[in-house]
Amino acid sequence: MTILGIDPGFAIVGFGIVETGRGGQRLIQCGAITTQAGLPLPVRLRQIADDMGTLIGQFSPDAMAVEELFFNSNVTTGIAVAQARGVILVAAERAGVPVFEYTPSQIKQAVVGYGKAEKRQVMDMTRRLLQLKQVPKPDDAADAVAVALCHARSSHSKLSLYDSAQPGSGRWAARRR
Repeated sequence: MTILGIDPGFAIVGFGIVETGRGGQRLIQCGAITTQAGLPLPVRLRQIADDMGTLIGQFSPDAMAVEELFFNSNVTTGIAVAQARGVILVAAERAGVPVFEYTPSQIKQAVVGYGKAEKRQVMDMTRRLLQLKQVPKPDDAADAVAVALCHARSSHSKLSLYDSAQPGSGRWAARRR
């Protein structure tokens, strides 16, 4: 299974493509989509949408894992990130790629084993799990790889028998096999 992990943003969107199978997980590629500061938000959103379409077309992921938003104190930035996140979700939907969403605590729990782990612990464990010489750069890419790993590790649990992403269900429904 090929998983596209996304750390959403409007200045920088981190991405990580992880392949998972019986032999474990391996990093295929990671990086960041960057938009130029000072450009109007609609221009930046279009660039994110175009680049997401290119990524999805190039790697044909089986699933997309996206980090849910965590609002700190800057609501204005949070709104722009939410808009970028919406564009990212639409790109996946247009391509027919199922989307799975994870909170920061779920990502930390899946990667480190502790839902309140520090960022450096998540990055180091990501490096170890994928047997990398160094943590992926930039940080947004490392975060996206952790999101992909979270899905890889979570999708093998008994919870994968259920599909909460079924449109309009509003509850867990049995996945058809």
